[in-house]
Amino acid sequence: MSIIQAIILAIIEGITEFLPISSTGHMVIGSWLMHIEKDEFVKLFTVAIQFGAILSVVVLYYKRFFQSIDFYIKLAIGFIPAIVAGLLLKKQIDALLENIPVIGFALLIGGILLLFIDSLFAKNEFRSNSEEGTTLTPIKSFIIGCFQCLAMVPGVSRSAATIVGGLTQKLNRKTAAEFSFFLAVPTMFAATAKKMWDAKDLLKANWHEHLNVLLIGNAVAFIVALIAIKFFIGVLTRYGFKWFGVYRIIAGGLILALYFSGVKLNIL
Repeated sequence: MSIIQAIILAIIEGITEFLPISSTGHMVIGSWLMHIEKDEFVKLFTVAIQFGAILSVVVLYYKRFFQSIDFYIKLAIGFIPAIVAGLLLKKQIDALLENIPVIGFALLIGGILLLFIDSLFAKNEFRSNSEEGTTLTPIKSFIIGCFQCLAMVPGVSRSAATIVGGLTQKLNRKTAAEFSFFLAVPTMFAATAKKMWDAKDLLKANWHEHLNVLLIGNAVAFIVALIAIKFFIGVLTRYGFKWFGVYRIIAGGLILALYFSGVKLNIL
C-alpha cells in the first residue's frame, strides 16, 4: 500500500466513521477502486487509523471528557455489551467481514430504515430542551451499548446503530449523536489496541515504513473526522437522517450490483 493509497483510505475513514453510512462498506469500495492488495498490514491499517478518528472526538468535546466521573461510568456501562459480544462472537464476526453480500444488504436495509427514522421518532425533537431528551442514565447507556453490538455486522454502521439506540431511549437527535461519538472512544480504542498487539511481530519486521504510513494515516483521519463530525451534527439537526438513508441505499446497491455481476471486490 502506497502513501497516497493510505491517505485516501484515511480520508474515507475520517468521513465515514461518525456518519451513519458504514466505514466498512466504503473501505471495500475504496480498496477495490485503488486495487489495493489484501495483506495483514492493510487489515491492520484500516483498524489502526480509527485512533486518529477518535482523537477528533476528544479534541472537539474535551470539556465533556473532563466534567465528571458520572460521564465515564456511563461510557463504561455502554461499552460492556461490545466487550461481551466481541469475546463470544469473534469467529462469527470475522466470518462476516469476508462476506460482501452481507455488507451490501446491511447498507441497503439500513438505508431504507433511515428513510423512516425521523418520522418514527419525531416526538423526540419536541424534547430537545427537556431533561428527558438530553439526559442519559446508566440504563439508557447500557441499551445504547447493546445497539452498538449490531454494528459488528459489517455494513450496519456503528454510528447509525448507536444513534438509533439513543432515539429509542427518547433522546433527541443531537444528544443521541453526541453520545454515539463518545461511545466510539473506548470501543475504537480497544479495537485498535488489540489489533496493534496482535500485529506486533508484523510491525517489528518493517517498523520504519509501517510507522510512517500509520502516522500519516492517523493524522489525515484526525483532521477529516474533525470536519465530518461538525458537518454531521449540522446536517442531522437541520435535515435529519433521510439523505443519509438515500446515500446508503445507493452505496449498498452499488456493492451488490458489482458483486452479483461477477466483479471481485477486495475484503479488508
